[in-house]
Amino acid sequence: MAPQRAGQKRKVVELRDLKTSTNTKRASTPPEKLVGSDTGRDISAISPETPVHPLQEDDEDKPNYRIDTDANGNPRYVYGEIDPAYDSDDSEAPATTNTIGNIPLSYYDAYPHIGYDINGKRIARPAKGEALDSLLDSIDLPEGWTGLTDPTTGKPMQLTKDQLETLKKLTRNETPGDGYDPYPEMVYYFTGKEEVMPLSAAPEPKRRFVPSSHEHRRVMKMVKAIKEGRIQPFREQTEEDRERQEQEEEFASYDVWANEEPQPDHVMNVPAPKLPPPGYEESYHPPAEYLPDNAEKAAWEQQDEEDRDRDFLPRDHAALRRVPGYERFVKEKFERCLDLYLAPRVRRSKLNIDPESLLPKLPDPQELKPFPTTCAAVCRGHEGRVRSLAFDPEGRYIASGGDDGSVRIWEITTGKQLWRVKLSASEAVNVVTWRPGKDTFILAAACGEEVYFMVPQGDLCDPEIETASRAILDAGFGHATQQQPTTKTASGAEKPRSASWTRPNPTMQDKGILLTLTLRSTPKTLTFHRRGDYFTTVSPTSPTPSTSIAIHTLSKHLTQHPFKRLKGLPQTSCFHPSKPLFFLSTRQRIRIYDLQNQKLEKELQPGSRWISSISLHPQGNNLLVAGYDKKLLWHDLDLGTTPYKTLRYHSKAIRSVAFHPKLPLFADASDDGSLQVFHGKVVGDSLENATVVPLKVLRGHRVVKELGVLDVVWHPREAWCVSAGADGSLRVWT
Repeated sequence: MAPQRAGQKRKVVELRDLKTSTNTKRASTPPEKLVGSDTGRDISAISPETPVHPLQEDDEDKPNYRIDTDANGNPRYVYGEIDPAYDSDDSEAPATTNTIGNIPLSYYDAYPHIGYDINGKRIARPAKGEALDSLLDSIDLPEGWTGLTDPTTGKPMQLTKDQLETLKKLTRNETPGDGYDPYPEMVYYFTGKEEVMPLSAAPEPKRRFVPSSHEHRRVMKMVKAIKEGRIQPFREQTEEDRERQEQEEEFASYDVWANEEPQPDHVMNVPAPKLPPPGYEESYHPPAEYLPDNAEKAAWEQQDEEDRDRDFLPRDHAALRRVPGYERFVKEKFERCLDLYLAPRVRRSKLNIDPESLLPKLPDPQELKPFPTTCAAVCRGHEGRVRSLAFDPEGRYIASGGDDGSVRIWEITTGKQLWRVKLSASEAVNVVTWRPGKDTFILAAACGEEVYFMVPQGDLCDPEIETASRAILDAGFGHATQQQPTTKTASGAEKPRSASWTRPNPTMQDKGILLTLTLRSTPKTLTFHRRGDYFTTVSPTSPTPSTSIAIHTLSKHLTQHPFKRLKGLPQTSCFHPSKPLFFLSTRQRIRIYDLQNQKLEKELQPGSRWISSISLHPQGNNLLVAGYDKKLLWHDLDLGTTPYKTLRYHSKAIRSVAFHPKLPLFADASDDGSLQVFHGKVVGDSLENATVVPLKVLRGHRVVKELGVLDVVWHPREAWCVSAGADGSLRVWT
C-alpha cells in the first residue's frame, strides 16, 4: 500500500505542475486563441455561467473557483466562499512557505525543487555548502543555531529567543511559563463562614432529565416475577390474613445478623480452645460408682468453691425429660466468656520432625566386625541343665558344670570332651572358674557347700605348669593359720568355723582334686582376683547374712567375712581389675567398697527389681547389670549412680551378662533362648559417652521348663563366645 500511495501523491504533484504551466500559457495567449486542453473548443464558446476546470478530477480534488470573463473579455477567476465548518480548522495552521502539506521531502529527491509556495510557485532547493563551509559554520555558531534542518524548507532550523529561554528553563527544571507561581497562597474554601453563592455552577447533567435505565431494569425484573408468579400482586386482605398478620406482629422476631457479611479472620487470630467433652459424672443417669454418698455430699458442701474438684454433684434421673434446669448455666457461660476475653492465647507451632532424625546415628553393624554370628560347634554330654562355663587363661579349653554334678573340659575348636570328673551324685555344680594366670592350670568348682580345686589330668597342660599348680594348692596347709586356736562362745563352747580347708580322699586326689573348701551354705558365685591369690564366694541362702559374703586367701587357706551387717540379700560380687575396689550386688543395689581404706565408696541404683548378674569392663569405668525383669543396664561409674543406658531387647529374664576381655563386645543370655551381642565402645575421653550398637541375635538353644540360656562367656582373645543352655548343650559361636 505504501508504494501505491507514493505513486498517487507523485501524480498529484505532476498535475499541479501541469496546472501552473497551463495558467502561465493562458495568461500569455489571447483569449480568442485559448483552447481547452481537453476539448479542443474555442474558449469564447464557453458561457460565463458554466465553470471551466482546467483538470477533471474527483469531487474531492475539484478547485473552489470558476472562470469568468472580465470587461475586456479576459478570463477571470471567481473563488467560492469558504465553509468554516469543513474548509477551515479550529486552530491556526503553522506559518510556512512550503505548501506541500504533510509529505516527506524524499518524494522530491528527483526534482530540482522541494515544493510550492502559497502562490503555486516552485521553491528551489537550497544550495548546499561544501565541507569547509559546514566546518566554519560549526565553529562560528550563529545565534539560534540548532544544527537541525527544517524538513519543509530544507534550510537550517533557527530558534527564537523565547524558544531558547524556554529550553534553558526546562534544562534547569524550572517552570517554562512566565508569571506562574507553583506555590500560591492557600485559599480555604470550606470554612466557618457561610457562603451565599454556591461553590460550583456546573450545569445539570443529562441523566437528571432522562428516565433511569437502572430503575427500568429493576421494574422489568419485578414484572417478570409477577408474570411467573413469584410475586403476588396486591389483593384485599381477608379476616384470616389479618389474624395471621396480628399474630406475626405480636411474636415478631428479627435476625440481627441477617445482612451481616462474613469477614475473614485476622492473621493473628487464635481460635478459642474447645471445652473438654463431658464425662460419665455429667450424665443424667451416671453409673452408681459416680454418685456420692451422704458423707461425700456433706464434705463437698462444706468445702470452699475454690477447693472443690468440680462445681456440681452428680445426680441420677430416671429419664431425660425429668432433668431440671441447671442453675449454674449462666454463670459458667459468663466465666467462660471472661476466660476467652481476658486470658491471652498463644499459637504453638507444631514441629514437623521426622522421628528417625531424632535417633542417634549408629554405625553399620557390618563395619563393626568381627563379632560372633554362627554356631561353630555343639557340645553335648551333660545330663540336665548346664549352669556355668569358664575359659582357661590361654583360651584352648572350656570347662562346664551342670545339674548332673560333673565338671567337664571341652576342646574349643572341635567340641570334643577331653576330661570329666564327678563331684556329687545329688548336688549340682553351680559355678566353675579358672585361676587367673598362665603359669598355673587350676580349676575351681562349687558343688553343694564345697568348693573343689583341681588340676585336670590327661596331658592338658605342661608338666612344669602342673607341678606349679599342685605346689600352690599345697602351700596353704603349712601356714600358721591352720594352728590358730578356735574361737569360743560366752558359755565356753567352741564356735564352729565358717569354712574349713581339707585334703580330699585319695580317690578324688587320683582324679585331680587336690583341695576342698567347705562352707556352711551353698555358694552361687565364685570370682577370682586378678592376681589369683584371692577369691570371693557369695551364698544367698546363708542363714547368717554376715557369713554370706566371704573373701578367701588361697595361699594361706584363710577365710574372712568382711561384713558384719548387710542390707539386702546378696546376689553376686566381683573385684575391680586395677583398683582395690570390691563390687557387691544385692537384689536392688550395687555397693562399691574400698578394701584399702575399708569404707563404702559408692552405691549404685540400677532400678532393676532383681539383679541376676554383673560384669565389669576391663578398664573398670563401666558396669553391666542384668536383671530378672528383662532389663540390661549400662552404668558409667564416672557419671553418677543411675544407669547411663537401659536396654530392653528380651522377652524373658536375663540370666547372665559378660564383657569381652579385649574387644569392644558384650553379650547377655536370656530365658527366651537367645543371646544378644552388642558393640560397646568405651573411650578414654570423659567428654564422650560410650557407644552401644546391637549387632546380632544368636538363637539355637531350646527352652526347657521356662529356662533358656543360663550362662555366656567370651574367649580371652578371639571374638568367640560359648553359651550354656537348659537343654544340656554348649554352643560355640564364632
